[in-house]
Amino acid sequence: MGTRALRGREIWQDASGEKGGAAEKNFYEILKKEFEGTEFRIRPKPRELKGIYSKVELSDDVSKKIYNPKVTWIHGIVPDYAIDNTKTGKTLFVEIKRQDGWVEGKKPSAGRGNAHERSNKLFTPGLLKVLREYGKLGNDVLPFWVVFQGDIARDPKRVREIHLWYGDHLAHFFMWSDSTDGAALINHFNKYLRKLMTKE
Repeated sequence: MGTRALRGREIWQDASGEKGGAAEKNFYEILKKEFEGTEFRIRPKPRELKGIYSKVELSDDVSKKIYNPKVTWIHGIVPDYAIDNTKTGKTLFVEIKRQDGWVEGKKPSAGRGNAHERSNKLFTPGLLKVLREYGKLGNDVLPFWVVFQGDIARDPKRVREIHLWYGDHLAHFFMWSDSTDGAALINHFNKYLRKLMTKE
């Protein structure tokens, strides 16, 4: 990739990052207000998973084949939010994925980007196991909620991809095409996710 293309990419990433930050803040403010006076709370950037990768024990056979310095770093994940039920001790981890998309007046190439694909790490067997241990929601549900925001939430290609990926787990993603519509967001949480966090 040439210098000009890299500069253009950096500008695009900066703009995308600013829009993503605004979407996250709006999400947080809406749910924080909704949870006031209830057993629910929302925490930004939960830190309990930040070192999960650095704690992975490798077999001697694998260790011999890689660069293997003494582990002195912290390597893991920090989701955008965690929603806790303070009575049941259950936690739902939340990722906000803002991405452009192919909608009216745009070309299909407007749907480029891989934020939605990067969220699929949450489906991997090892990470699912860890998230379930921390979230205490049980093994029959996904321990996370991904909120897709921006034009991706109306992109005919990306919406179909996401529906196929999640299959019967429709509760665990939300297409938030209008981030000013807090009622739709709250309705989704109350209809699908609240009960997962309240059952004993």
